[in-house]
Amino acid sequence: MVSFLKALVYGAGGVAVVGMVALVAFQERLVYVPVVPGLARAYPFTPARLRLDYEDVFLRTSDGVRLHSWFIKHSPPKPGPTILFFQENAGNIAHRLEFVRIMMQRLQCNVFMLSYRGYGESDGHPSQHGIIMDSQAALDHLTQRKDIDTSRIVVFGRSLGGAVGAVLVKNNPDKLSI
Repeated sequence: MVSFLKALVYGAGGVAVVGMVALVAFQERLVYVPVVPGLARAYPFTPARLRLDYEDVFLRTSDGVRLHSWFIKHSPPKPGPTILFFQENAGNIAHRLEFVRIMMQRLQCNVFMLSYRGYGESDGHPSQHGIIMDSQAALDHLTQRKDIDTSRIVVFGRSLGGAVGAVLVKNNPDKLSI
């Protein structure tokens, strides 16, 4: 009986260790969901469908990953702020356009929507370190634009995007004020 219990305990311990190793090995696949099950990775529509004036912006991160973004301009042009928008985890930036349209109407602002690596039309695979580099590339792009007031960049994030935005603000006290 003792040997049976001993084998049972060792077996349960082995299963627990294998389970923990699997969680660590696959954690990024569990945390980041660039494609919602049942939906395509491609954008189902663009800001033009909502009659928003926009431009496609392609960025290159410090590690060489090509990112896609939309810079949506307030129409008619206004000297308002520019929102640097970081999305939630699952899906892509097209799934957030209705929210962004309402935000633009109420706040009279421009919005820069970043598609994280591995999401939408951006290359690469998502990771915590990678998405932090993505956010830095977006901020660097905005601070170099001549058609916005770079002193009025506002970082906004929902869910995962809130954490991304918080790290970006912490890492850039000279470019962003609280």
